[in-house]
Parts: sequence; C-alpha cells; structure tokens
Amino acid sequence: MRFFMTRQALATACLLAAGGAWADDRVADTATPARTLVFADEFDGGALDRTKWNVVGMDFWVNNEQQAYLDSPDTIQFASDIEGAQGGALVLRPVYRPGVDTHKDRKADFISGRIHSSGKAEFTHGRIEARIRMPDAEGVWPAFWMLGGGEWPDTGEIDIMEYVGEKDWIGVALHGPGYSGETPLVNKFVFDSGTDATDWHVYAVEWTKDAVLFEVDGRLTYRVTRPMVENYGTWRFDNPKHLIVNFALGGAYPFKTSRIAAPYNGLPQTTVDKIKAGEVAMYVDWVRVYEPLAAE
Repeated sequence: MRFFMTRQALATACLLAAGGAWADDRVADTATPARTLVFADEFDGGALDRTKWNVVGMDFWVNNEQQAYLDSPDTIQFASDIEGAQGGALVLRPVYRPGVDTHKDRKADFISGRIHSSGKAEFTHGRIEARIRMPDAEGVWPAFWMLGGGEWPDTGEIDIMEYVGEKDWIGVALHGPGYSGETPLVNKFVFDSGTDATDWHVYAVEWTKDAVLFEVDGRLTYRVTRPMVENYGTWRFDNPKHLIVNFALGGAYPFKTSRIAAPYNGLPQTTVDKIKAGEVAMYVDWVRVYEPLAAE
C-alpha cells in the first residue's frame, strides 16, 4: 500500500496503533480484524485537525447541488454530548443563509460543510471505515467517499456511503472511465426492520487490488471485482485516493430518486423547514483507515 500523510498525522496514527495515550477500547467495537491502524480521526478535540483535513469553499459546485460550501463554525461543528457517540463527534450542518453565496451562477440559499484529506492522507488499498448517523430529512445528500487525484473519473471514485434522506436505505458505487455518472456498479442497501440510517452505523470498504467490498456494521452488502469493472472500462483502483466527508443538499441524485422539483431541485419544503429549525445534521463519530490484509 502506498500511503502519504504529514509527519504529525503519522505520529498520531502510530500512537493510536500502539495503544498510546490517545487509544482506548473503542477500536474494538468494529468488525475490523487485528491489523495496523494507519490513519484515524476520533473528532474528540473540539476543532478540525487541519493536519489531516482540508475544507472546501464556495467556488466548488457539482451535480446542481443546492448548497454553497463554507468554512465556518456554523457548518463544521464538534459536539461532545451527542447520544450514542463514543466521545466527540464531527457535525456537518446545513444552514439556511440566503444572500451569502458568492458564486455568480449558483446563488444558493443554503451553506454547508465539506472536508477532504487530499495531499495530507491518501491511501491505496486497505480498510476504510467511519461511524455515522444520518438525519431524517428527504432530499439531503451527505456522503462518505474516496476520490483519486487528477481528472474525474479517470482516477476512480469509491462511494462508501451516500444518502438521499430516505432513511431505510443507503447507496454505494464505483466510478471510473466507462462507468461514471449513471454507473452500472451501484447498489442500495436496505436496512433490516428495527433500524435505519438515523441510527449509528459503521460504513466500510475492504479495498484490494482485485475487489472493493462494501460493508455496513461488518456485514458484506455489495462486492465489485476487477473483472466486473473491466466489463465497462479500466480498473482505476490501484492508485492513491483521499477521504471526503460532505453534506450536500438536493441536486442530481436526490432529484432522480424523488423527482421533487420545488421549492428546490431534489429538496422538499419539509426538509427546508427542518434545516431552518436546526434539526438537520450529519454526525461522524470517527474515521479510521487500516493497512491491507496480510495477503494483499
């Protein structure tokens, strides 16, 4: 595995893996086999660790999303009192804020948060996982995913978890040359009765040179192999990819799921009202990356 990160971030990961002062028994609560932890953010420090994460600003716009990203404590927050979280949690929160967007072609009425690890923590193969809780709000589009550097989709994309606010399911996908956009390599995982996306779940991939295996709470939900990908195009999953955690609103995927067009593309009035009331947020308990399995 090729792995790149800052010296400080690497020291933190090594301390965690060695059972140092920042490690605790929370590592044992996932389905992860015993292996070396190479990156972790437990979000316990009360502020974003900018040795690990970059923050996206207003210039970014894709998929007709209805928010502008803003580096602000209004959109990127931290909490120590979230029910079910194991310590602190990252909170990505969309906010109704007309007139703030500076993008001349967009003029979004909402702001939100998006962070990524490009240039600070990048990985080729391994186990990537996060413990996340979603809001009950149709038309939102939060996600946990990975992207290669360079032109999209040529360097590959792994969507570990996407959510459009229908709380009984989440989506996963691979994108690359010949299988991007309306990709054939996509799957919906429907939760068992008694739980849904508004509960805490661990979303993960086991990523090897021959396959990407998607999991929810340690349960295999979808498998994509190299031969499956090569039916459509070139396998683009032997190169470094960075982590992304973001909270989008409306746009292409929610609209194609619900056909809701008003008051915003993909975003109904009920969710707008919840956002205005401060009731919508994505909670991330932690993000962890482990080395590939020994046979890799």
